Amino acid sequence: MDRLAKEILKELLPAEKEIAPAPKRGKGKDATVAVDHWTPAILLERGRYLRELARHGDGQASETLKEYPQHHAMLSFRARDGVAELHEKFADVFYVLAGGASLVTGGTVAGAHSVAPGEIRGDRVDGGLQQQLRAGDVAHVPAGVPHQMLVASDKTVTCLVMKIRESE
Repeated sequence: MDRLAKEILKELLPAEKEIAPAPKRGKGKDATVAVDHWTPAILLERGRYLRELARHGDGQASETLKEYPQHHAMLSFRARDGVAELHEKFADVFYVLAGGASLVTGGTVAGAHSVAPGEIRGDRVDGGLQQQLRAGDVAHVPAGVPHQMLVASDKTVTCLVMKIRESE
């Protein structure tokens, strides 16, 4: 799959733009840090790359844009339903860049199993509240809340996802 991803990347992004770390300017207490900045155009370009990966894979693809001490930024593309999730310590903030999906929150995770410390996955969310998300919408799912992204068979969704540590 790694070779395939590189080939797709070469086709889509002949001169791929590296997402560079924020450089420090100045010295000591006067040092400033340039902020990480991703324009919608850059995110959507990366989303097209993820769409191609998903098309040749299982219908979904994501990448971590940057990891920070208490949160990290990800980009996610889906052409199918996600699994049910529960993060004990991390909130998810979804910003929909393109497309749309239903976000189910609350209820319980059916078929729950641990995939890592504090990370639960399952087949579906039972008894949750379903809300439609469209391009431009933002949704905050607090730590400890079951959630699942549902994508209609003829739709896709591309989201910027901020995973934020809410508890130790």
